[in-house]
Amino acid sequence: MLCDVMNAETGILLLPFDHAEAHAHLARVDEPLGRLIARVGEFRFKLDECDSVYESLLEAIAYQSIAGKAAQVIFSRIRALGSNGVCPSPQELLRVSTQKLRKAGLSHAKIAAVRDLAQKTIDGVVPTLEEAAKLSDQELVDRLISVRGIGAWTVEMFLIFRLGRPDVLPIHDYGVQKGWALTYRKRAIPKPKELLKFGERWRPYRTVASWYMWRAVELAGPAARKITKAKAKISAKKKRVIAKKSVGVKKRAKT
Repeated sequence: MLCDVMNAETGILLLPFDHAEAHAHLARVDEPLGRLIARVGEFRFKLDECDSVYESLLEAIAYQSIAGKAAQVIFSRIRALGSNGVCPSPQELLRVSTQKLRKAGLSHAKIAAVRDLAQKTIDGVVPTLEEAAKLSDQELVDRLISVRGIGAWTVEMFLIFRLGRPDVLPIHDYGVQKGWALTYRKRAIPKPKELLKFGERWRPYRTVASWYMWRAVELAGPAARKITKAKAKISAKKKRVIAKKSVGVKKRAKT
């Protein structure tokens, strides 16, 4: 559940779970991960601050497929479209013309996405933060991926970085995949299903394990580039077909 508790000294939102217990549990069930935790140190994590699920997803759409600084500029322009200098409400956003949204830097696809987000927020599909706190991870994924332009990965990042859910494993995240390969000394990144199965041992702190996978990539530096996707295996039948085609090409070349 969401636990917006603010540290009085730092002004940082506190995590809704005990990170020390997470360290102990993960080190106990996974020796290589335990060594990584000892090397990296304490799980340092700051929850993102936003006023609503709607605003968080609006920002996510703005940032999709764009470099950080450029996306930041675009999102600041979108925020400027609201009254009193705050993020436009769903109702306000739906009244903004396509021309203004294009001028802000949104593509036609992203305009369709933010409008769908606004409408689904008004319709109640996109919950408030209070409502989100009462929903399970899977319930939130199922509801939010119905929004145009929002996929499972985006929702998982929201669950981790805004709600502070402790047991989220983004199996399609390239950084987590690569960090896993580095930590367990694999030459290639795992398939999502393989990572999902392996990650069962990390429950109920798969979020924390994922965070350390990202740190593993940072520690590896340039060496992380050597980890690539596994080459697809070619079946014996397909090899025979390729061989026959190759022979046919050579015969035609001789004639």
